Amino acid sequence: MRLALTLTFCAGAAAADPLTVYVPDYFGSEWGPTPAIKAAFEQTCDCEIDFVAGEVLTRLRLEGDRTQADVVLGLNTDVAAEARELNLFAPHGLDTSDLTLPIDWTDETFLPFNWGYTAFVYNADVISEPPTSFEGLLEMENEIRIVIQDPRSSISGLALAYWVDAVFGEDATEAWTRLEPKILTVTKGWSESYGLFTNGEADMVLSYTTSPAYHITEEQDETKVAAIFDEGHYFMAEVAAKVAGTDQPELADAFMAFILTPAFQEIIPEGNWSYPANLPRDQWPEVFQALPEPATALFYTEEEAAERRDDVIETWRSALTQ
Repeated sequence: MRLALTLTFCAGAAAADPLTVYVPDYFGSEWGPTPAIKAAFEQTCDCEIDFVAGEVLTRLRLEGDRTQADVVLGLNTDVAAEARELNLFAPHGLDTSDLTLPIDWTDETFLPFNWGYTAFVYNADVISEPPTSFEGLLEMENEIRIVIQDPRSSISGLALAYWVDAVFGEDATEAWTRLEPKILTVTKGWSESYGLFTNGEADMVLSYTTSPAYHITEEQDETKVAAIFDEGHYFMAEVAAKVAGTDQPELADAFMAFILTPAFQEIIPEGNWSYPANLPRDQWPEVFQALPEPATALFYTEEEAAERRDDVIETWRSALTQ
């Protein structure tokens, strides 16, 4: 009922000012999903939506309660605790019982809109016998060239640090020490790493299990493959939140409700190359339905992630600088 009422408001009311939505750079680029989301949402109402791209959490910290955002997109489950401490967000008020996630979701503030598993993507023309476990990756010859991201500056890099911690526990330092000779370089962000991989300078890159879908769909290239590990893969969801101080609360509610509709969710797979959070599997594009998936989702709650963050980063740093 809340969803229907919100969309009814959106269809029948005009907003004086645009709805301002903060998004990460990759999400807000012309190749990202924002143009399609903007067009789809504005068709539902006499309104305008402006996406402002940048480092979302950093900007919110700087602006505080003076933020111009009405809604934010692109925070993730590993930084949710930090974001929540800013005390900027209002409850979303939406029913999340039917979300299509591999974990249960009960958060009343942060609303997931897409999700994925961290993975190592390899070039099948170079690696004919990919590892089937994290232990198998560590046992590979040191001549293999892997690029990863820095957990201090990259959400995927941080996810890898949590992944190693979840799989190896007290032996995480040893795992990093065994992986280090295979690491060609550590980049600040995902795009730099992935560029090295696609340019042929690396044999394997830290990315996501869904990354091959892009190559299959856009390039008809099936040589980029995610290695699926027996121990499981680290799960991460991206979330949206309504800013409590918005001067357009009803329009912000309408957009939050819109996130859960097929009109939004159907854009996500081939717009953000990740799994939609509220769309049944049989409605995913065929390429996504065919992707191999881990049997186990490894996940730290926001409390666990916040508690472990400093330790997993220090373990990574000390092992790679010895």
